[in-house]
Amino acid sequence: MTSFKAGIRAALAVGTILAATTAFAQQGPASPAETDPVKMGWMQGSPPPPDKRITFDGGPARDWPQIRWSFAHYRELTATARVSRGSGPVAKLPVAMRTDLDAVTFIPLGKTEPMRWDAAIEAVYGDAVLVLHRGRIVYERYFGVMNADQPHVAMSVTKSYVGTLTEMLIAEGKIDESAPVSRYIPELASSGFGDATVRQLLDMTTGISSSEDYTDPNAGVAKYGVAAGMRPAPPGYAGPRAIYDYLPTVAKQGAHGAQFTYKTVNTEVLSWIIARVTGKRPHVVLSERVWSKLGTEHDADVVVDSAGSPAMGGGLNPTLRDMARFGEAMRLNGRFNGQQIVPASVVARIRAGANKEDFAKAGYKTLPGWSYKSQWWVSHNAHGAYMARGIHGQGIYIDPKAEMVIVRFASNPKAGNSNFDDISLPAYQAIAERLMGK
Repeated sequence: MTSFKAGIRAALAVGTILAATTAFAQQGPASPAETDPVKMGWMQGSPPPPDKRITFDGGPARDWPQIRWSFAHYRELTATARVSRGSGPVAKLPVAMRTDLDAVTFIPLGKTEPMRWDAAIEAVYGDAVLVLHRGRIVYERYFGVMNADQPHVAMSVTKSYVGTLTEMLIAEGKIDESAPVSRYIPELASSGFGDATVRQLLDMTTGISSSEDYTDPNAGVAKYGVAAGMRPAPPGYAGPRAIYDYLPTVAKQGAHGAQFTYKTVNTEVLSWIIARVTGKRPHVVLSERVWSKLGTEHDADVVVDSAGSPAMGGGLNPTLRDMARFGEAMRLNGRFNGQQIVPASVVARIRAGANKEDFAKAGYKTLPGWSYKSQWWVSHNAHGAYMARGIHGQGIYIDPKAEMVIVRFASNPKAGNSNFDDISLPAYQAIAERLMGK
């Protein structure tokens, strides 16, 4: 209670910032340059002045434009656990910078005027961007408080790690994808998940009652966020404070398997299944099976709830280059750093995608012809591109034909990627074509 009251006092102290936030909402978001966290002076000073402080319990850490600082400092704002890199040597990423990529142009979807690559990064409020071509860094830029050693919350990019781990355990026979959730998690037998299959969780075709509306503070995703430690609890909140306490409260709504419907809680059930079948917490499994084998430069952090369970629906905080190493491993059919980390059969299964008709029912206008497979977004385009996507602009974009991986951190004022896919997707394609010599 003392911590909560302190958060409220801090929130009142930052009235100037909150007033500015309201102004942004009324007039449209300020530009990336105007909201640069260094220029804004946030969290500078010993201690920072009250009007420059960003706290978690008081709420500003999840407000715009404060997220331009807080997305790079989750470890300082709330509880996290380590995803260990282990003690092995770093897998070097050769550098062969290209000076021509900033000037690459493309036409945003639905527009007629061209846009440059460097302008596209700014337009989506990019915090850090890296392009790998044939395993070499050909482009790398950092903005605001970001640098090569600074972690940044990956949001739902985290889900793709969970999906990959689940597919690995399926390949090993440790998880039956056709089994109902209740076989592995009896605690969820009477919830909306009880009779859903593991495959339906993986491909997000469950029929459960949980809204993913990021603008609604009463949506299911907001309640999950509080339970997971990703969001501060609102005043008077008396609900679950842990993920495994929240999931049993999710009810069924409609039939399982009818269509794709994106819901973060599906990933948390998968994470619970991983924990149950391995006997280890999911972030430890991630460390042992993937992170420590990639030759990463840094440990990653993952947000944990009040019971110490990791928020695997969106709580991973890696550095940009380490996220690129995972993307490159997937591009190379799971082989990286001198070893087969992810079975090639698992990568092939993910890349093949799922039912496009099921996906189309969800109405993603910027993603025609796409599907969602094992917590990855699959384009089915001529390049066979597929993605890990997170709100506010986080992403891993893998283009096998172009031998390219693009990783991005961002702090866009709008959460859903559909708000800026019109820029991101043609920009990625344009870079791919330039790298292919077109």
